Amino acid sequence: MWLLVVLMIAVMLLQLFTLYGLNYWNRYFFDAIERKDGEQLWRQAVLFVPLGAGSLALAVISVWARMTTQRRWRAWLSAHLYDYWLDRDRHRQLRFMRGDHQGPEYRIAEDARVATDLPIDLVLGLFSSCLTAITFIGVLWGVGGALPLGASGLTLPGYLVMAVVLYSFALTVTMMIIGRHLTKVITENKRAEAHLRSVGAHLRQTGEAPAQPDAAGGGRRAIGAALDDVIRRWRAYCWQLMRMTLVTHTNGLLTPIVGLLLCMPKYLTGAMTLGQAVQAAAAFVMVQGAFNWITDSYGHLAEWTASANRVASLLLALDEVDRPGQAPGIHLIAGAGRKPSAAELRQVAPE
Repeated sequence: MWLLVVLMIAVMLLQLFTLYGLNYWNRYFFDAIERKDGEQLWRQAVLFVPLGAGSLALAVISVWARMTTQRRWRAWLSAHLYDYWLDRDRHRQLRFMRGDHQGPEYRIAEDARVATDLPIDLVLGLFSSCLTAITFIGVLWGVGGALPLGASGLTLPGYLVMAVVLYSFALTVTMMIIGRHLTKVITENKRAEAHLRSVGAHLRQTGEAPAQPDAAGGGRRAIGAALDDVIRRWRAYCWQLMRMTLVTHTNGLLTPIVGLLLCMPKYLTGAMTLGQAVQAAAAFVMVQGAFNWITDSYGHLAEWTASANRVASLLLALDEVDRPGQAPGIHLIAGAGRKPSAAELRQVAPE
């Protein structure tokens, strides 16, 4: 596992070096276009081949290392959860306890996957964003320089860096305000899905037992109500994602334009070449994307929080199986040694 971590860090550093090279390649390429220098254009076209090939190879290796690490972590956590769930007959006793533990097999299969996949993506993204921001802020400061403020003789040093910091701060605050309820929405959505599966499993088990009067009608009403709740939660989730998409998509459209517009005053006065303007605009996009880690990862953070909480609640419920009655609201109502009655099953049916 540690070798995979070292490999992912090494690949990340090499990717950053490649991005740095491509950023300067943009500068030299567009400067050649501005000078109409055919020889330099050909030289840059040839140089692009190893840069592009290296970037592609590193991207493929990064996917392999990341997914291999996620697979191994998920295998370890899932094996631990399955062993704990099945040990000492907990999987049978858990059915007769109150608490937020519906669909334990789904939590182990799905929520454990999310709880192990997303942390690796988020940590790698954060580490990459920090390195990218540090590297390309230097490019912005060096290429952008200071902006003259009219005829007063005053200048604004590092104006592109200041602009990208303010722009990113405004975007992050906007996203956090719009998406402040996302974790709750995702948690409720997962709870409704688990309740629907729980009702379906209960109806299947009831159907395998001797028929009872009005069982079909009651079962249809129960599963219909659970399905209506799922659709209602999905509608709330959809509206939340639509509002967040409005912010992220607008940012994706505006950031390159904002970067170029900020470079135009110096380009039009001749203080910046076309290549430098394109390089600075590309660096502006890179730095803004790095600062935008919270905005881009907000949905993943909310999803990971919801899944991690569900795995934790399952572990807490399994802990309480061994000591029933000690936690309020969670207690065993039927012993493992006898079959629960219909009244007891109705008592613990999901609300």
